[in-house]
Amino acid sequence: DAIPFRNEDTSALLKALLTGNRESLPAHITDAFRASGASHILALSGLHLGIIYGILVKILGVLGNSLKARVIRSVLIISACGFYTMATGAGPSITRAFLFILLGEAARLTGRSNSLGHILAASLLIQLTFDPLSAGSVGFQLSYAAMAGIAFIFPRLKGLWPGSVFDDGIMTRCTRWIWEVCSMSISCQLATGALAWLYFRTLPKHFLLTNLLAI
Repeated sequence: DAIPFRNEDTSALLKALLTGNRESLPAHITDAFRASGASHILALSGLHLGIIYGILVKILGVLGNSLKARVIRSVLIISACGFYTMATGAGPSITRAFLFILLGEAARLTGRSNSLGHILAASLLIQLTFDPLSAGSVGFQLSYAAMAGIAFIFPRLKGLWPGSVFDDGIMTRCTRWIWEVCSMSISCQLATGALAWLYFRTLPKHFLLTNLLAI
């Protein structure tokens, strides 16, 4: 709040992006994000923890790949992500994302299946066991619906890429990345579209372009 940004809404937007606190964010900005299909960027979710997770994995990669190093790396990652989850209020959506990281790291260390579908089911069971009322949260429903789309629809759309037709050049890698981002956006919209219409009476028209730019 003390930083003298040129636009008075900038600090409120940054607080929302970093901490999920949207109290001082003007309604027209929130509506704009929702209408463009990018409201998930303002809601603390797997995108935020995914960025933190990716940074930590890269930094802690210097520890090596021995069993001891993997254990230390997993403990540090889980601790850091858990601290961020608690510091930001541990809402249903961010808690879901943390459980995904916790279960994924535990599965890797113990040699168990870490498929997204299995982790989704286990996370859903754990979260509802400890907090059954969270099932009524819009964020909870949208978060799990989006992950269901990524787990079960995204692999099929991603597999439609005709990679064997092209040479593996820089343009191919760029277009493949664009295809994967668009496939993930479509998967999430297919899974969450009915809920978005039910709660907000809106279906974003520009979600493909918005998410491509945002990510």
